[in-house]
Amino acid sequence: MSGFKGAERILKIMRDKRSIRNVSIIAHIDHGKTTLTDLLLARAGLIPYSLAGEARVLDYLEEEQRRGITIKSANISLAYNINGREYVINLVDTPGHVDFTGRVTRALRAVDGAVVLVDAVEGVMAQTEVVTRQALGERVKPVLFINKVDRLIRELRLPAEEIQKRILHIIQEFNGLIDLYGEPEFRDKWKVSISRGDVVIGSALHKWGLTLKTAIERGVRFSDIINMYLSGSWRDLQEIIPLHEAILRLIIEKIPSPVEAQKYRIPKIWRGDLSSDVGRAMLECDPGGPTAICVASVKVDPKEGLIATGRIFSGKIEDGDRVYLLSAGKECVVRQVSVYMGAVREHVGWMDSGNIVALSGLEPLRAGETIIDPAYREGAIPFERIQYVSEPVVAVSIEPKSPSDLQRLLNALNVLLIEDPNLTVTINRETGEYLLSGIGELHLDIAVKSIGEIEPGLEVIVSKPMISYRESVSDVGDVFTASSLNRLNKISVRVRPLDERGSAQIYGKIILSDENRNVLVDLTESVLSGECLEAIIDGFRWACRSGPLCGEPLRDLVVELVEARLCGEPSQGGYAQIMPAVRRAIIGSILTARPVLLEPIYGIQVSAPTERIGDVINLIVRRRGRISSVSDKGLFSVINGFIPVAESFGLADEMRAVSSGRAFWQSYFSHWERVPGEHAAHIIRSIRLRKGLSAEIPRAKDFMD
Repeated sequence: MSGFKGAERILKIMRDKRSIRNVSIIAHIDHGKTTLTDLLLARAGLIPYSLAGEARVLDYLEEEQRRGITIKSANISLAYNINGREYVINLVDTPGHVDFTGRVTRALRAVDGAVVLVDAVEGVMAQTEVVTRQALGERVKPVLFINKVDRLIRELRLPAEEIQKRILHIIQEFNGLIDLYGEPEFRDKWKVSISRGDVVIGSALHKWGLTLKTAIERGVRFSDIINMYLSGSWRDLQEIIPLHEAILRLIIEKIPSPVEAQKYRIPKIWRGDLSSDVGRAMLECDPGGPTAICVASVKVDPKEGLIATGRIFSGKIEDGDRVYLLSAGKECVVRQVSVYMGAVREHVGWMDSGNIVALSGLEPLRAGETIIDPAYREGAIPFERIQYVSEPVVAVSIEPKSPSDLQRLLNALNVLLIEDPNLTVTINRETGEYLLSGIGELHLDIAVKSIGEIEPGLEVIVSKPMISYRESVSDVGDVFTASSLNRLNKISVRVRPLDERGSAQIYGKIILSDENRNVLVDLTESVLSGECLEAIIDGFRWACRSGPLCGEPLRDLVVELVEARLCGEPSQGGYAQIMPAVRRAIIGSILTARPVLLEPIYGIQVSAPTERIGDVINLIVRRRGRISSVSDKGLFSVINGFIPVAESFGLADEMRAVSSGRAFWQSYFSHWERVPGEHAAHIIRSIRLRKGLSAEIPRAKDFMD
């Protein structure tokens, strides 16, 4: 296997689309992703082999190195020669911490396969399930690497038969995820097994690994591996059954090329006409077809501005090409075409279909943007919106220490929003405070630290973390009528709850549904169009942004438009007259429908010594949590449960205390749940006072004409 020789070699190989593999490495935190990545880079000649697992090449951010975790997805293109044939592997390393699952989702849009790492002792964990679900949702084929098998030998001291049982159990659990989240046409085809050769077993730290085929070819049995550990000669395993060889063969033999993968991935991630020129070109991964690129991520370079990283699904892109940004509605010129080598972008001048590319010169731009050939802009269809599994449910108030630095803060926040769509910024119009919301405390901590990197020297004041709540209803509301200010327009609506399955007894025409599962339904016999329809929709959106309990966004609400008596004169029945009436009618009906406050709930998974399980369970229950399962893993037990996000602050210190520092835990956003009555009144009042609202909740009659 020869080493890395630079961009020229890669570009030459890339011309053969069947020699390309786009792959991501995904896993639960601390299961060994970055160690494996370093090993592959070492065998490509980018770092010394002796430093693999210590260099953390793709963890190039200072904060990543300090914390020992991957925060941002990093890309690198590697060339390998196997059995006389050369391949390019476009490798994407992704974060394992749940606060950065959004980055994982965006990375998966650009690849066709994923190597899923599972710790042999811990087995399938919470984040394993989350990232596997994300991969299957993007029709990205998963293969399995069971890592840290050395722990079964050195820590648990299991015999060969028990090790094999443990491995088969992990495979069964993993296939259970494919059964649960995979689409019917892929479930059986994508399940993994030792006999199929799509499972690697080994140790990234000790640099050895094998498949069934390798074991047969090299004459290696589990008992041999155990004996080598017992005799202290385990280092020889990295020469006998080198891990990089097993993983590379796994990727090349079991992960599809773009030519194969795009035939089934395009119908999932693009809803356009597959028989059109663009559709056919993407299905065939045609480098001669119209250019179509999906932007997976965007970062801001201090010198070059926005840098878009994306997958070219058809056509090619060169320096100086004119392209059209479909969502932004703007034509731009590509300044530079590059490939990523970790932290370094290497200018290559051109790139074509099936590859991951970095482009500069395209503004304005956001992750998920569709870049197309300008000749095909008319009637063009964007790529499907990327669906995230987590929501920004924790917020901090942020302001500059010096009022004169407000514009610098706004500039920094804008950069953060461009680079990370899982962050949101809202303005409290009553207090003027800026609220930065993220998936968790770590997510926000990293974002706040990034402000200082974007605007050096900028000092900010940051509040303690706050919870983002939602408002909804628990009953069907009264039909509520509101008039426009000039009394010439009347809007009547009724609200009802959307049930837990995201459905309701909906009659009439659905006008709109939003990201919080609020649905606007037309029950009228009127023909709504033009400015009137626009005003009704915007009134609905306005109401959904701020509920009557404490000004939090609405969720799981069906708004039925029962009647719309509108003045025919444009000056009397226009936008400014209708929109406020729609909002007032919706809020009035909500107040008759037993409104409720919803809080975000984390799923929580704790690994702890068996003798500490009782203390851990008591801690979770004491914080309004509930336990769903407890399983024995040998050296430790795993607790699964749920806990309100509001009760998670400071949990780390208490968890360390009750477990003597021996518990490892991770939480992830699970769902929204009604706040118990005894807590709801206090929370609503405190939020209202913080926002500068009156302490008392308004009454329905306050919104009557």
